[in-house]
Amino acid sequence: MTTTGSNGVASTAGGSQAYGEAWYWDNRYSQDPSSSAAAFDWYQKYTSLAPLLHLYIPPRHHQPILVIGCGNSAFSEGMVDDGYDEVVNIDISSVVIEAMQKKYSNCPQLKYLTLDVRDMSVFRPSSFLAVIDKGTLDSLLCGHNSQQNASKMLEEVCRVLKDKGVYILITYGSPVYRLPLLNDFPWTIKLHVIKKLPSDGGTRDLTTPIPLDANGGSPESDVGMNTDVHYIYVCIKDNYSGKSEA
Repeated sequence: MTTTGSNGVASTAGGSQAYGEAWYWDNRYSQDPSSSAAAFDWYQKYTSLAPLLHLYIPPRHHQPILVIGCGNSAFSEGMVDDGYDEVVNIDISSVVIEAMQKKYSNCPQLKYLTLDVRDMSVFRPSSFLAVIDKGTLDSLLCGHNSQQNASKMLEEVCRVLKDKGVYILITYGSPVYRLPLLNDFPWTIKLHVIKKLPSDGGTRDLTTPIPLDANGGSPESDVGMNTDVHYIYVCIKDNYSGKSEA
């Protein structure tokens, strides 16, 4: 059974706190080593999100993009096929990273590193044009010390982004749950929505943002607590010198 918790994260019965732990993902990918590199995409496939990426980060040369919590997704492969020429992928699970390194050993545009998104000190500040997150923030919000871990992750994401770079967050979390986290950092936020299943139809144009009010909020009458959509927050980094003080 799937439920939605107070943090806006969809979770399964039996507990989801382990979603933020390396051992959980290592065990999950180790259960069937032959499938650890078999493609599986959380939330959305590349073809569904490509129009939004083209809008905010059109393909260009020598502009590295970071995909966090990559797992065994084919999303980055889709980006390379679409013209993005340097996609760095990180995941906390060494098991899946080793499998993906082998799978894409002949694709120099794709790089895979075992790394905790809460500490990306191996990357210099302002290293990436964009950071793409399909469910990684949600996973941390399922675990212990969720608010602290989410804050550490967002601090690191903001640090490694270039000025005017974009953090694209695809999540279950509606504005009432995600905006309080995101508004603590110096970026301009745009909100988009997309149906979970392409066959659902009936949603607004993906590339048309939903208006946010002067305080960064969004009327629930417009967005709704809709369990049939994924929310996409596009955070465009302002000049940044560290986490803002309240």
